[in-house]
Amino acid sequence: MSPDQEFFQKLNNNTSISDKIGSIHGAVRRRYDFIDRIAVAIYDPKTDMLKTFSHSSGGGNPLSRYEAKLSDSRSLTEICKTRRPRLINDLTAFAPPDREHSRRIIAQGYRASYTLPMYMSGIFFGFVFFDSHRENSLNPEVVHYLNLFGHLVSLTIINDLMTIKTMLSTVKAARDITAYRDMETGAHLDRMSHYARLIAREMADRHGFDDEFIEYVFLFSPLHDIGKIGVPDTILSKADRLSPEEFKLMKEHTIKGREIIDAIMKDFGLDHFRNIEMMRNITEFHHEHVDGNGYPHGLKGDAIPVEARIISAADIFDALTSERPYKPAWTNEEAFDNLRRIAGAQLDRACVEALIKNADEILKIQARFREELYA
Repeated sequence: MSPDQEFFQKLNNNTSISDKIGSIHGAVRRRYDFIDRIAVAIYDPKTDMLKTFSHSSGGGNPLSRYEAKLSDSRSLTEICKTRRPRLINDLTAFAPPDREHSRRIIAQGYRASYTLPMYMSGIFFGFVFFDSHRENSLNPEVVHYLNLFGHLVSLTIINDLMTIKTMLSTVKAARDITAYRDMETGAHLDRMSHYARLIAREMADRHGFDDEFIEYVFLFSPLHDIGKIGVPDTILSKADRLSPEEFKLMKEHTIKGREIIDAIMKDFGLDHFRNIEMMRNITEFHHEHVDGNGYPHGLKGDAIPVEARIISAADIFDALTSERPYKPAWTNEEAFDNLRRIAGAQLDRACVEALIKNADEILKIQARFREELYA
């Protein structure tokens, strides 16, 4: 098999985005061996945040688990507005000395960079970066080919993520049709998704999470209670304590969630999607307790997938700090105290510690995604 045939086969395989970008990088380096890094940052318009997502840096990654506001970078904002790439052949002369990402890139020895914006149906999606350790290496011929490969990277990223976002929109529509939105508002889902991302990012070194894993935890978090679509409204909206029979029906939402995910993925032709197991784990296991007293299977400790343990901590914290018909909102400190109390029994202690360690970031999330009074 020729290198080109192998390259296209890898792109068509059911592999991670990181692996696919690594394959694209290999093809680039066969022509230009001085292209030392390809990296992707994706954009969250709700927060104006650019987040590192995938890379092929080989050795150390200078911007692992890094995020920054797009509006804080005049140069990147200009690329976004004009939709024109940016070429820098001497990073040391160009890069603002007060920008952390610039310092990190230069510290890793990168001296030239080419940046392409990604768009999907006219909507800005993020950036593709090509970096070289060699100063003044990016001539017009090189740039021509980087444009081609950059669009291939962009299509690869957009194909994967837009499929997921389309599926999530389908799930949201199903929730809205069943009036499930009255039980879990969009603001709740935004908050707990960002809390989950905070936890995953904080635990990344311990568990070896890469940016791609962290982003998928963030994207899949809103699916955690999708199974409640199958729970009667009389149970979902009941303000009093549920009877044993009602609680038994409520607990079934975890299994129903797994079934819904499988059905949706099959309908989308994604039943072999590599991250389907993460979605299943989040929906089915987020009510398991680390002491084995949770449901639906009574799993214990590390037998509970880590993504489900992360979602559980994020969801409980937001439930405690949110107003409900049957209770007022707790303060963050009151909620932290409660999380400490149930850590090691109901919740993973490391997830609790990761959340509490980011108390300042939590305040920013709460300010950004306040509950609307008449939502």
